[in-house]
Amino acid sequence: MQTQSTTTSSADKMKWSAQDTTWMLSLFGTAVGAGILFLPINAGLNGFWPLVALAILVGPMTYLAHRGLARFVLSSKKPGSDITEVVEEHFGATAGKLITLLYFFAIYPIVLIYGVGITNTVDSFMVNQLGMESLPRAVLSIILIMGMMSVMLAGEKLMLKVTQFLVYPLVAILLFMSIYLIPDWNMSALQQIPTAGDFMTTLWISIPVLVFAFNHSPAISAFSMAQTRDYGDNAERKSNQILFRTSGMLLGFVMLFVFSCVLSLTPADLAEAKAQNLAVLSYLANKHESPFISYLGPIVAFVAIVSSFFGHYMGAREGLNGIIIKQLRSRGKQVNMKKIDMFTVAFVIITSWIVATINPSILGMIESLGGPIIATILFIMPMYAIKKVPSMQKYGGKASNIFVTFMGLVAISAIMYGFIA
Repeated sequence: MQTQSTTTSSADKMKWSAQDTTWMLSLFGTAVGAGILFLPINAGLNGFWPLVALAILVGPMTYLAHRGLARFVLSSKKPGSDITEVVEEHFGATAGKLITLLYFFAIYPIVLIYGVGITNTVDSFMVNQLGMESLPRAVLSIILIMGMMSVMLAGEKLMLKVTQFLVYPLVAILLFMSIYLIPDWNMSALQQIPTAGDFMTTLWISIPVLVFAFNHSPAISAFSMAQTRDYGDNAERKSNQILFRTSGMLLGFVMLFVFSCVLSLTPADLAEAKAQNLAVLSYLANKHESPFISYLGPIVAFVAIVSSFFGHYMGAREGLNGIIIKQLRSRGKQVNMKKIDMFTVAFVIITSWIVATINPSILGMIESLGGPIIATILFIMPMYAIKKVPSMQKYGGKASNIFVTFMGLVAISAIMYGFIA
């Protein structure tokens, strides 16, 4: 009777709950940043058929890589450890400091980018759509940054609720736009048949575009810790369940949007949009002279930036807190988490405000530099840990590990090639 009761209790815990939906939407929101507005152009520029191959690859890549990172966080002997603590536990203090530093500098610039992006988006909407005067940039940026940070400071529950509130309209708009564009589909993209060499090159250099469009690794540590807290021994199974559905949701809604945009534009249109550095909705609004799409574009950008900001802030906070804690411990000083948290909040607000006010153009390059680090942490580190860490060796000997390692190396090599070229 005891065994049957335990089995029933375990099955109940694995039932899908409202909290699981909330986490799925939060991870979806972290992945779908403002980059989705450029994704159809970047991914579709080199033809339709490489895009089909990418769509087949990106689902397993997204799920298996994020599952590996979640397993890595959950592998700690100390429940409640974040990714920076798990790295130190498995690889030692020196490697822990180095990877924590790299982790922070891969994610933190994206937080700054979103500070700039939200200011530009709201300012443009106020001027072009609402016919208002621009607010002083320093005033507008601090209002918006404080608004986003206030949600994070109110705690995990409110952040998840706000993300859920934001992601529903984002999904609805993506689906609506995908269907809205169907009458404009043309088959010119299908007629563009690349040579085998061009096909493989296009596939190679396009993989990083999709990896980072689907990337929700900055929120994985906080997500995994929450599953440990809520599900205990069932944390890994529950994490896998949520991550699988998140990957499916990303694949379904994002790739439908990408395909619909690519099929409604000619290869020449995509090249022109790329040359003009326009988001896809902006280009479509100009082409169709549609005020409807011109209003939707800024709304999608606003919602995507805010929802993605939350997940990236969680990663940046973990990274900076980890750096400070490791420095204090190495000097034998006491760790006061309340003071560290206060410093991290102040640091992010002040630096985001300064960068958003200055509005530099160098941020794209900073994001590119962070790319190889994120790919290494997401794809390579968990696979390396399976070989080296006793608590993770139970995941060894799977074909999926070879696939993740290979795709991670492909992504890193393509990013490096793109940066050099």
